[in-house]
Amino acid sequence: MDLTATTADLAGAAAEVARLLPTRVHDPVLAGLALRTTGAGEVELAGSDRERAVRLARSATVHTEGTVLVPARPLADTLRTLDSPQVRLVVEGSRLAVRTSNARFALPLLDVGRHPGVPALPPLAGLVSAASLAAAVLPVAGAASRDDALPVFTGIRVHAVGDRLELLATDRYRMAFATLPWESRGPLDVLAPASLLADVVRQPAPGDQVSLQADLDRLGLSWPGGSVSTALLAAPFPDDRARKLLEAVIDSTVLVDADALAGAVRRATPYSGPHGSVTIQVDDSELRVKGSDPQNGESEESVKATVDGNRLTKTFQARYLTDALKAFTGKRISLRIQDGLRSTVLTSPAGEDGVELTYLVVPLRTVV
Repeated sequence: MDLTATTADLAGAAAEVARLLPTRVHDPVLAGLALRTTGAGEVELAGSDRERAVRLARSATVHTEGTVLVPARPLADTLRTLDSPQVRLVVEGSRLAVRTSNARFALPLLDVGRHPGVPALPPLAGLVSAASLAAAVLPVAGAASRDDALPVFTGIRVHAVGDRLELLATDRYRMAFATLPWESRGPLDVLAPASLLADVVRQPAPGDQVSLQADLDRLGLSWPGGSVSTALLAAPFPDDRARKLLEAVIDSTVLVDADALAGAVRRATPYSGPHGSVTIQVDDSELRVKGSDPQNGESEESVKATVDGNRLTKTFQARYLTDALKAFTGKRISLRIQDGLRSTVLTSPAGEDGVELTYLVVPLRTVV
């Protein structure tokens, strides 16, 4: 193999492949990055650990075609530090040399024959705008659990219903539900790792169209210049029980600017006490955001709002409420507040991307 490519393009692709692959594997071959030249003036960068697989293509001037496997992280780190606009990759004996006009680095070649390869993508299920998909997946993924001891709650349920794609995730203390338009080509109902989906939807350009491809075992996403697939989470998702939380009996509805409320919560967080909690008090034409800490003191800030219904007081985990408000950055939202320990529901009108988002946050029990 012998090729020349733009350093920034190659470095970015290598970094993404390395980031999407696990760092701790028993077999170093599974931590390898495969480079393969194509006849279309491209170099393909790919990796797979049998659970997930990624393939990205970048333009290159190919001098000699070939396929090699090298350690992913060292290659990504080397390319990232180069300040030369062009880089040349050439096989020299048992090494892949990374050359610029004034420097040379050499990485060991791994046994490409032992690499499992990148599996073919499953059948096409439908098409969706990359911008809309990112706008829906990122806030929903934020509500998924990061505790691998309960893997079912680390996933996003991706479910096609007619011309809408539904995404749902929960860690049992909060829940996010989004719908977006899509072009259906077949059935789709899977539970996929939330953290991986959040990484993947950042890869396509906003104007790209993303293909969602699925079977009983895998979900794949592909777009011009790249694709990622992953094994599904096997455990069933408690969807029916979660959906009942969306059927809220509302005691008070508050219209408020999400950024203004988020700022008040952020400023109250240093006073959130040992439990990290802030209190939202619904008053006439405003919300009062309060924090109280026996050591650091207390805070109170008013945020203008339109209130319809009962005057209530709710206490929330500050970080959960902050995450929920972050999902609505730049929007005016509706807080649909229920009495007791029932969830508070945050919603906003669908934007130009057609994404409708609902976020639920469970209040804390207050001790009198």
